[in-house]
Amino acid sequence: MADIVGGCLCGNVRYRVDAEPVMTAVCHCAHCQKQTGTSFSILVAVPAGNLHTEGEPLGSYETTGESGRPLMRKFCTACGSPVVTEVTATPDLAWIKAGTLDDTSWLQPQLQMWCESAQPWVKLDDAIPAYERNPPLG
Repeated sequence: MADIVGGCLCGNVRYRVDAEPVMTAVCHCAHCQKQTGTSFSILVAVPAGNLHTEGEPLGSYETTGESGRPLMRKFCTACGSPVVTEVTATPDLAWIKAGTLDDTSWLQPQLQMWCESAQPWVKLDDAIPAYERNPPLG
């Protein structure tokens, strides 16, 4: 099992996951681009009940995602690091921002989503399945 532990930039928020990741994904949606300040977000989906945070409480910002469904973006209130997103379309999953992991050596994206919003200069491995919007749920 991958050791899934991490935290924010300033260290005020730490987390650990007591389960295997369900998937890893690259999201090219405009909202992830704005939240991360770059061209995409790398996400690790884990069972929501197995994500345990410690330290300062996370701040949150509720928005409507590109899919039209609500999401809760959670972040460190001290340094602003985005840590996890809760998506109403996938209530059993917590979507960890992979950049907050202590060890990313095991990461291998399994799919790309919201490719219709991808920056034209971003080229990822063609072997990774790509979806114009959200992948099929289930």
